[in-house]
Amino acid sequence: MNALFALVNIVLDIFGFALIISIILSWLIAFNVINGYQPFVAAVLRVLTAITEPVLKPIRKLLNRFIPPSVPVDLSPLVALVLVQVLRVFINVDLRGALMV
Repeated sequence: MNALFALVNIVLDIFGFALIISIILSWLIAFNVINGYQPFVAAVLRVLTAITEPVLKPIRKLLNRFIPPSVPVDLSPLVALVLVQVLRVFINVDLRGALMV
């Protein structure tokens, strides 16, 4: 059972790192620090988008109900990072304690 908790923590870590790298990469492209059309940068961006977008899309839709889409700030990665941390605490503290592992 500990291996399952460790695996879930590793997956959450990888997803959190992918979110942070995606955020930083999008900022670097937006401020013209790096060129988004370079093959390596474009490939990294495609991989990060494939990993993060299935989680960010529903969060973005939910946030668009409360924040108008004309606001140029995308808060969905921040919400996703908070949700990852909440999920991590739930799994490691509450679920592990309930299962006495």
